[in-house]
Amino acid sequence: MNDELRTKGGKGNRPPLPRQVRRKAERKAKGRREKDRSVWFGLGMFGLVGWSVAVPTLIGVAMGLWLDARTTGARSWTLIGLVAGVALGCVNAWYWVKRESGND
Repeated sequence: MNDELRTKGGKGNRPPLPRQVRRKAERKAKGRREKDRSVWFGLGMFGLVGWSVAVPTLIGVAMGLWLDARTTGARSWTLIGLVAGVALGCVNAWYWVKRESGND
């Protein structure tokens, strides 16, 4: 029965043990090849993601404030700009993280 569980993926549909070991070994080898990714790389990526979200959000709020000052109505363009800016910023950050991480 144990052999049957191992070949079908084991507990909770996990991949078989040899596949898990191979995948971890490949990740370890890749980490050794890419030694230039240090703590500074992580901090730089953190800053990049932060600015990728902050800038579109601030632009969206600024445009919303500008529209609210020039139009009258029941809707708040500032809130719409805020939501649109955050959404655009999150897509932008996802793009940068995906681009830098490759196919991890």
